[in-house]
Amino acid sequence: MGLKVFDLQCENGHLFEGWFGSHDDYDSQQARGLVGCPLCQNTTITKRLSAPRLNVGHFSEPVAAAETQAIASAQSSNPLAVSNESAQLMQLQAAVMHQMREFVRKTENVGDRFADEARRIHEGESDERPIRGTATQQEREALAEEGIAVVALPEFLDADRLQ
Repeated sequence: MGLKVFDLQCENGHLFEGWFGSHDDYDSQQARGLVGCPLCQNTTITKRLSAPRLNVGHFSEPVAAAETQAIASAQSSNPLAVSNESAQLMQLQAAVMHQMREFVRKTENVGDRFADEARRIHEGESDERPIRGTATQQEREALAEEGIAVVALPEFLDADRLQ
């Protein structure tokens, strides 16, 4: 079964890709509020028109130039077409998301022991290393008061929570 890749945009203007098993999967997840922006978690999402990838390498140079001009003209007359700038922004956002997920994968999941383990690391009682886990709002506030910087991790970055 192939995946459907959609270009999506939240109401805040963030562009991103969504991968779904089918159009029906997208519609179902969207209806249940499960499709959200990976940058701001906004769930007001719209599908954007996707420019098809064209294999024009077999055309002679003049024909390829004519095809490119025709595509550019069609895109300039269609305000919904993905502009080069939008495509670059989408690539940048995808690269940032990839790096963030890689960073999270390299952390140790200490689960609900997060606050205790963060304190132990801060006090030198445990090896310094990147960790992640769960903490209540009160635990995060207490850690901040103790001078221990923590960042809330959005669920979409933590593959362990998505399973």
